[in-house]
Amino acid sequence: MDGIVTDVAVGVKRGSDELLSGSVLNSPNSNMSSMVVTANGNDNKKFKGDDKMDGAPSRVLHIRKLPGEVTETEVIALGLPFGKVTNILMLKGKNQAFLELATEEAAITMVNYYSAVTPHLRNQPIYIQYSNHKELKTDNTLNQRAQAVLQAVTAVQTTNAPMSGTTVSESAVTPAQSPVLRIIIDNMYYPVTLDVLHQIFSKFGAVLKIITFTKNNQFQALLQYGDPVNAQQAKLALDGQNIYNACCTLRIDFSKLVNLNVKYNNDKSRDYTRPDLPSGDGQPALDPAIAAAFAKETSLLAVPGTLSPLAIPNAAAAAAAAAAGRVGMPGVSAGGNTVLLVSNLNEEMVTPQSLFTLFGVYGDVQRVKILYNKKDSALIQMADGNQSQLAMSHLNGQKMYGKIIRVTLSKHQTVQLPREGLDDQGLTKDFGNSPLHRFKKPGSKNFQNIFPPSATLHLSNIPPSVAEEDLRTLFANTGGTVKAFKFFQRDHKMALLQMSTVEEAIQALIDLHNYNLGENHHLRVSFSKSTI
Repeated sequence: MDGIVTDVAVGVKRGSDELLSGSVLNSPNSNMSSMVVTANGNDNKKFKGDDKMDGAPSRVLHIRKLPGEVTETEVIALGLPFGKVTNILMLKGKNQAFLELATEEAAITMVNYYSAVTPHLRNQPIYIQYSNHKELKTDNTLNQRAQAVLQAVTAVQTTNAPMSGTTVSESAVTPAQSPVLRIIIDNMYYPVTLDVLHQIFSKFGAVLKIITFTKNNQFQALLQYGDPVNAQQAKLALDGQNIYNACCTLRIDFSKLVNLNVKYNNDKSRDYTRPDLPSGDGQPALDPAIAAAFAKETSLLAVPGTLSPLAIPNAAAAAAAAAAGRVGMPGVSAGGNTVLLVSNLNEEMVTPQSLFTLFGVYGDVQRVKILYNKKDSALIQMADGNQSQLAMSHLNGQKMYGKIIRVTLSKHQTVQLPREGLDDQGLTKDFGNSPLHRFKKPGSKNFQNIFPPSATLHLSNIPPSVAEEDLRTLFANTGGTVKAFKFFQRDHKMALLQMSTVEEAIQALIDLHNYNLGENHHLRVSFSKSTI
């Protein structure tokens, strides 16, 4: 029955030897939500699983291609790093399972993470997708073992009593005793790499494993020590500290996991106890020579004993970014490449000024050159390698003037200006002395307000005479729809304004950042992490 896309929740045979207890899957699209699936091995062949790869997000996930002997604990462990697991249904005969998380957000993060890093159980790749079902209801009589394991895990997550003798005691413990830390990085202006984390946290003991991922638009990591005492010391010393001056603030908690399962050694995850692991992505495992160079390069990041802040100089930050880049992206120079190549631009619409404004959200653009023989491509030179990394990670794949743009690091080290007296039709522009650079002032608040493109824009420098209606009209004139608007309560110089799509917001920012509102007030526009 594999491969059948179905809106029908389940199929049931009412055999005389079959009890109608089991499992109910509530499907929003089905009148059959009261139908029941038995969750024992014999009847699984009658269950038509969800075979819908890119369905609407749901907190119920459908997991396929499980190894035959896999346990409930192993399946639950897949979900634990992302949040609370609230239910599980194993379909052993079909080598499938359904896993329900507490929130849809947790499920989205889990699917996003595992789409980048293929999950393996018992050395076999497995596949995770959203289920058609929004909720998993199970009858404990036929799903007893799974429920027992789930209850054990939940007990571990919610009480402080240490557990012993249960099937899950190896994979989860009380938060205060865990050797695994969950690390969130706020105000991430400079790229923070796995190696930067290793360097900082190694001061408190041997770091065994690190997994990094992005959740809720924030860079996060799980980091495992050999001993919970080291984790405790690191948390006490580092929580709330800045890695670099005025940015990259560490927020640290104990994880509910006690053991991280690392499959690959690459720039996203590393098991320091197993240098033999492959890198995934079809790349060879980390070459020992590169590994040695790597260690040497990141040793620049020696953290001073004071730890207040972890003042790593920017040159070392660039070296760390470059070190991480050298594994993921061959050809990144030690200082970090400052020149970006942007392609698939709308050549009828794009100008050096529009690229300066958009890329200027993530760094100080020095020069822009639209290529004379290929006007859908441009070279953009940023002030440093961190800014080019930041712009690339945030703008690659976004829509500008109706086209999805591609942003990669260029092999050029600098953007050449045309020879004097040569007319290149205004395709090259030098912005080196622009008064509009957002990041000129060290420690500027702008460092702390860098967010991915979003439909909600943050407006500032609004004069008192300008009303909500004026701003709504102004932004509607950029070709989009204004969905919501809100002045800041304490300060009418600032407001949030929501367009209907990210693309419309990008367009509005390009058109209206630095717009003269009169009274010598030039409007400042940036992307916001808030919604209205």
